Amino acid sequence: MRIGLLTEGGYPYLSGDAGLWCDRLVRGLGQHEFDVYALSRAEHQEEAGWVELPPQVSRVCTAPLWKAEDDGVAYGRRARRRFAESYGELVTALCEGDPPDAAGPPGAAPAVQADRFANALYGLAELARDEGGLVGALRSESAVRTLERACRAPGALRTAREARVPELLAVAAHLERALRPLSLDWYGEDGGGDGGEGLGAVDLCHATSGGAAALPGLLARHFFDVPLLVTEYGVRLRTHYLSSGTGPSPAGSGGVPSAEAAPAVRALVAAFHGRLAAEVYRQAACVTPGNRHARRWQERCGADRAKLRTVYPGMEASRFAEVGDSRDTADPHTLVWVGRVEPAKDLVSLLHAFAELRKEEPRTRLRIIGAPAGAEGQAYLGHCKVLAAQLFPDEADGPHAVGDNPVSFEEIGGPEAPTLAEAYAAGAVAVLSSVVEGFPVGLVEAMFCGRATVSTDVGAVVEVIGGTGLVVPPRNPRALAEACVALLRDPDRRARLGAAARARALELFTVEQNITAFHGIYLELVAQAPVRRFLFDDGDPRPFAVPAEACLPGHWTGPDARVTARRGPGWAAGPPPRGTSPISATEGAR
Repeated sequence: MRIGLLTEGGYPYLSGDAGLWCDRLVRGLGQHEFDVYALSRAEHQEEAGWVELPPQVSRVCTAPLWKAEDDGVAYGRRARRRFAESYGELVTALCEGDPPDAAGPPGAAPAVQADRFANALYGLAELARDEGGLVGALRSESAVRTLERACRAPGALRTAREARVPELLAVAAHLERALRPLSLDWYGEDGGGDGGEGLGAVDLCHATSGGAAALPGLLARHFFDVPLLVTEYGVRLRTHYLSSGTGPSPAGSGGVPSAEAAPAVRALVAAFHGRLAAEVYRQAACVTPGNRHARRWQERCGADRAKLRTVYPGMEASRFAEVGDSRDTADPHTLVWVGRVEPAKDLVSLLHAFAELRKEEPRTRLRIIGAPAGAEGQAYLGHCKVLAAQLFPDEADGPHAVGDNPVSFEEIGGPEAPTLAEAYAAGAVAVLSSVVEGFPVGLVEAMFCGRATVSTDVGAVVEVIGGTGLVVPPRNPRALAEACVALLRDPDRRARLGAAARARALELFTVEQNITAFHGIYLELVAQAPVRRFLFDDGDPRPFAVPAEACLPGHWTGPDARVTARRGPGWAAGPPPRGTSPISATEGAR
């Protein structure tokens, strides 16, 4: 089958979210054909280039979210009226919020607002399809005035009514960035801008995140009834809520720059992303969260529980196989922490916990292995080093010996930890001390290495551990210290927990299980999708894209038949195998 893979700031670029996961998925499903539709977040990302693409990627279309040149489209009177109506309905849905409806049944008012937002969104998309683009209209004075009227209208939220001109301009600019995918030429059976086929000709759209990446899938679903699959390993709406007003964010990423973080701006932008997420969840045929933590967020944001199916991220287990299979030779008095150094990892609590632990086990050492994440991480690393020097003055065996601090700060690739696997192998117990965590990748890596773990109860930690490690409350150094002492004093327990953790990781978190899960979901969604058209490749039927009766010889397959010629994937080439009639083969596929 043919998959339209929709990404934002990731695959096929060298840097970006979910890039490695998408590459493994595409390479693992070599029997399918992939068209990649990628939205880039920054100029440096485009300059870095793409990863090496496998042969099953037949086409790549890219578009930037960080800039949009004026398309030069000048609307006539009728088009301007259509834009004013659709844009007015969209911003009205944002300004009115979800007030309770005393006259109607529970949930009636939110449903009405959701329908109003969806109709307005698709109205703008239809206008862009008919007239050639929305960039100029969304940047026009008319758009700002329409937004102002919606904010001043009776029934608007109080925060919206308080919006001044600078706030209105900020909201209008944000909506223009967020709606840029509506103006792309990716849609239709001959879209894409390079003479190839567009999203209307694929069998399935797979959005690798919510937000902007899912917008093209929504339009393919609306215009051509292409089924939409949405995967979120980090819920985009949650990311927006956490980042709003905290600092600058990339254009199109969902965050609000701190200079524009007035209450009216935050409220209206949050309303837009909330309504967009609800519409994506409503139209998606299936939504695949990466863990139960993300699943709960999606349910609270409007996702139908019947559409949710948890698919854990797939990780490469082979690079940890040597450590996991070999006999444990780690220093029994060493704790190891591995990850990116940033405030969310709460290394300060870890250092205070280690100070408590040293009172019980004075021979214990702590190795912190990881690189700082940006300028903030660099400053945090410096703070942690100063704290470690204060808590643990260099210890010397005698007056003429050089002191040694029991806490060391290292990076992967150094002489003591040349590889990631060897970093985990250096300690008898792996520690995770985070206060914020989504899916704990470092924890799974430690499990692959067969290490006993002590973790804080954040994000999906409990779901990942599943009883194979110790879990303590976050920001509780005493509890963290007591759990580490318990494992350091009981080597048999460490061995049992490490073996159980490795077995659990190999069962649930490998690349193979991830690819197998998505292969099954692809087949299921395409089999349930309605037949949309006749498609042939040199006279041979294309599986998953034709009705069963189209395979029967007859007048509809003759030269006068109205069909759409297109190139099929390599796996569909050639006649059906012997012993299988074309009818049964196609019916079985559907």
